[in-house]
Order: sequence, then C-alpha cells, then structure tokens
Amino acid sequence: MDNDYFSIDAILAENQKIQCTFKVDVPEVGHLGGGNDRDIKAPAKLPIPMWLAYIILLSEWADLTIPAPFGPRVRNALKADPRSVRLSALVGAGGLWYGFGKMIMDILDDEQANIMSDVLTKAFRGRLTEVIDQAQHFATLGTLGVAGSAVDAAQSFREGLDGTERELFALAQESSKRTKRWYENHDKARQGTRR
Repeated sequence: MDNDYFSIDAILAENQKIQCTFKVDVPEVGHLGGGNDRDIKAPAKLPIPMWLAYIILLSEWADLTIPAPFGPRVRNALKADPRSVRLSALVGAGGLWYGFGKMIMDILDDEQANIMSDVLTKAFRGRLTEVIDQAQHFATLGTLGVAGSAVDAAQSFREGLDGTERELFALAQESSKRTKRWYENHDKARQGTRR
C-alpha cells in the first residue's frame, strides 16, 4: 500500500481510529469526542481518526496508545502461529492491517517503529507461503468434494486475509492459471511435433 493522496487503500487506512490521551486542554474541539463538551480537557482519552491524529500528535497535544490490533495479545498470537490470526477482522474497512500498521509505524519513535516493523514483517513472512500455496491450489480444494477440518481451516484462513494478502492471493492464482495454460499449450505443441 502506498501513501499516495489518491490511493483508496491509504484513505481507508487513514480512516481507522487510534486512542489518544490528551496532555493539554484543547479549546473548541470537544465535538471530536462525540459529546456536548466544548473543550477537550486533559487527560481525556478519545479515539481520533488517523488523518487527524497526525496533527494532534505532532503538535504534542496528546500521546498515542498502540491500537489493539497491534497490542500484546495479537503479537503473542502472531508469534505462536501467524496463520491462525484473522487479520481482516482486526481493523475493519477492507481489512488493511498492514497498511494501518505502516501508518502507525510512521508516527512512532524509532525504537517503537522498529518493533512494529518487526511485527509486520514477521507476520507477512509467516503467512506468505500459505497465501501463495492456497492460491495455487484453490481450484483443487473446491472440486475435490472433501469435507473436513483441512478444507475448513483453508477457508477460514482465506477469509482472514488482509487486503494486501488478498491482492497477492489473486495475483498468485492468476499466475498459476497462466502457467498451467502455458504448460498445457506447450505440451500439446510438443506432442504435435512428435507425430
């Protein structure tokens, strides 16, 4: 996902809300909290959309609380088995977990950003093989008529794919189809020359 101004993925990721704890009183913006208060009083905790949080955090009016999709519970689950975590369910709005994580990482200090980068990278690497494998074998999984826990687990994994992973799944599936067509056409041409 790029941070291009016109990128739909970036717009969706920036619409995610993050918890901010205000360090100072901020006049005339109480409506951000959704209440009737005119001002935000320190130490108020409010969920703020990512696009607005940049300004608030850089102005040092508030501190960021790491969102739950990147908190200790999710990190521990990813360490145990990255394939078992339904990333799409963690962030909503198209399931752009990696994109949201990248935006969080951009506003963190270096040490926290490195930790976040490590979490994102390890999750991606831990899930990539399964994404590609299932993309290449997706057609055969559906036509075998085999019911059971392996098929259910594969379906559950696909449903939990992040938006980036869904794009890779589609690309790998199309690549697999093209490779199969090329091989079949090449095989037919080779058999035709033998006769």
